[in-house]
Amino acid sequence: MPTNRTTLAIIYSLMAIVLFDAMGLIIKRLSVDYGAAELSAWRNLFGLIPAGLVLWGSAEWQRRGRQLKLRQWRLALFRGVVLTFAQFSFYLSLGLLTFATASTITYANALFLVALAVPILGERVGLVRWVAVLIGFIGVILIVGPARDTFSWSALLPLVAAFCYALTGVTARLIDEDVPTALINLYSSTIAAIGAVLLAVFTGGFSPIGQAQDMLWIAGMGAFGGSAVLLLISAYRMADQSDLAPFSYFGIPIAFVLGWLFYDEAPWSELFPGSLLIVFGGLMIIWRERKLRQGQTSTSSAT
Repeated sequence: MPTNRTTLAIIYSLMAIVLFDAMGLIIKRLSVDYGAAELSAWRNLFGLIPAGLVLWGSAEWQRRGRQLKLRQWRLALFRGVVLTFAQFSFYLSLGLLTFATASTITYANALFLVALAVPILGERVGLVRWVAVLIGFIGVILIVGPARDTFSWSALLPLVAAFCYALTGVTARLIDEDVPTALINLYSSTIAAIGAVLLAVFTGGFSPIGQAQDMLWIAGMGAFGGSAVLLLISAYRMADQSDLAPFSYFGIPIAFVLGWLFYDEAPWSELFPGSLLIVFGGLMIIWRERKLRQGQTSTSSAT
């Protein structure tokens, strides 16, 4: 039943959002005593476990003889490095900004995806999508607030993270189509883990674990993040991305509520109306891409 599969995929994606936010809450808590680079390293090291499990359970990978070699290994290396800096920027921002503000700005990655698709993939972007990108970026500017007296350069960190996340997303489409998604995910996780460890070493090294409770928080951070990745991969295999993307914006109010509950943060003046413009611009892009895809399907059916 396709409808039931889509509904289950939406539930999985929403669960992934909650788990990613739970991971972010732990990172914010631990950032008081540990640096962003070492938290990123721990996150990626624990993330190798679900990445390996996903690959091992991939029927496509099993069918292809459990091949680990990747022809475009340089591109995979590049994506892992970019992912390292994406995570570092986002994790650093969680320790400096309110939780909801840092999380909301990263939703600008949908806008960067459109902009980067032009030079990297050679896509033609029409007026509607460019207008959507412009609206979304106006929302980002309102949240970052460069003209406000309270402006901080740390507000640019989640924007850098959004750009890097978008870059990894666009470049993934350059990898050969016959390469299993699970293998791409394992390459990214492995390289990001190595990159994060090196980054931690060059930015002060690893802090000694202060107490056993911290190790439990670190393990929880990895478990939440890894489980979220598993749920997202399952969701995107069960339904089209255009069906799931609109629900990703539920992450903004969820992050706001969690930040209020756990850290007593309620950044209304920072988030509104900018967050509404980001959501509106993102939904415009999703709507336009879906219309274009439906038009292409109708044309191919007619021929």
